Amino acid sequence: MKSIITFATAATFAVVLASAAFAAEFTKGTVKKVDAKAKKVTLIHEELKDLGMPAMTMVFRVKDDAMLDKLKEGASIEFVAKRVEGKLTVTEVK
Repeated sequence: MKSIITFATAATFAVVLASAAFAAEFTKGTVKKVDAKAKKVTLIHEELKDLGMPAMTMVFRVKDDAMLDKLKEGASIEFVAKRVEGKLTVTEVK
């Protein structure tokens, strides 16, 4: 019985480590413009390491409309951007 518990503990630990390895990296940015009708936001952002992009100003789609309520022009945010169906998309905001 002890070996089963040890194996289960090791398996759980492996899952936790794997999850941490794939955790999204947040990037700092400033909201320049919000276009709710088009479901897009313009951000002045630091380097997007996950996407291999330097710091710049660019337009992103948002994953869901509810994010637009959190985005106000001039606000400093941290966000995660990914390519979703070939389009740069903000998937998380804090």
